[in-house]
Amino acid sequence: MKKSLLTLMAAATLAITSFGASAQKADPTVGGAEMFPTKTIVENAVNSPIHKTLVAAVKAAGLVDTLNSPGPFTVFAPTDDAFAKLPAGTVDTLVKPENKATLVKILTYHVVPGKISSKELIKMIKKGGGTYSAKTVEGGMLTFTLDMGKVKITDEKGGSAYVTTADVFQSNGVIHVIDSVLMPN
Repeated sequence: MKKSLLTLMAAATLAITSFGASAQKADPTVGGAEMFPTKTIVENAVNSPIHKTLVAAVKAAGLVDTLNSPGPFTVFAPTDDAFAKLPAGTVDTLVKPENKATLVKILTYHVVPGKISSKELIKMIKKGGGTYSAKTVEGGMLTFTLDMGKVKITDEKGGSAYVTTADVFQSNGVIHVIDSVLMPN
């Protein structure tokens, strides 16, 4: 009896430990939708109810295959509300075929090569004395700082966005949801 009680306790401890480890690895939900670390950036973004504009823009720019590739990529993903902050008609104009090059430039400005977690990003900001700059896939620079405990991203035109949901891990990178659209030079 003593042996079976010990076996049962060991099994329970293992189950609790395993549950805790798997719970820690779960991605945050985005707009209430579950995100899966086994899916690609595009596969998860399509399921996000707050990234419909971004998904439409990625499709119009012809970037679906790129963002489905192995990467890894760190994507700073503006929400629908972020796109709504742009002047009226901006998104409708950008998704027209004649503006594809501009759209690609804007979208790839939101992507940094590699898989950078928020913990790593904050560490780089602190190591840089309060600022960290990263080159985007587009070729421009984004500057990262901490503002009241939140990661703030400043674009080359002086605009800024805040990370609202961090560390949405994907099979080919990570998404950090942001509250504004960043603009390259």
